[in-house]
Amino acid sequence: MGRPAGWMKELTGRAPMKSPEKPSRRRDVERLFWGEIAKGLCIEDAAIAVGVSQAAGSRWFRERGGMSTFVIVPLAGRYLSFEEQEEIALLRIQGAGVREIARFLGRAASTISRELRRNAATRAGRLDYRASVAQWKAELMAPRPKTAKLVVNERLRD
Repeated sequence: MGRPAGWMKELTGRAPMKSPEKPSRRRDVERLFWGEIAKGLCIEDAAIAVGVSQAAGSRWFRERGGMSTFVIVPLAGRYLSFEEQEEIALLRIQGAGVREIARFLGRAASTISRELRRNAATRAGRLDYRASVAQWKAELMAPRPKTAKLVVNERLRD
């Protein structure tokens, strides 16, 4: 039979998270693409240099109005990288505690605890941590709500 629509919102008080149609490219790959553009490479060469198709590079360029919408330089140590998230997942499966993981990664225990609490995959009633789920949630929260002026205003592009 199934559950009625909206049952999860009533239970948790939160709106459901949207599900992606396809796995997105990780933001670090797109960041590398924009770094290559900043060095002076054409779209096709920049796409090939970072290992994506020319169509993907052209789409990123077109969707952003020819401007990167995020900082090209790598983020400071404030945010966990995908590699760190993978390490957390592996250590968690091996039974490591929060403080042990924090020591291994050179991070504060509160950072690891917060990451595990915020980004646990809650399907099947368990709180399993998966790096891919954590990265997906981080990417959902990362984009700015404001659209770039070059994307919106046709006159500015001329």
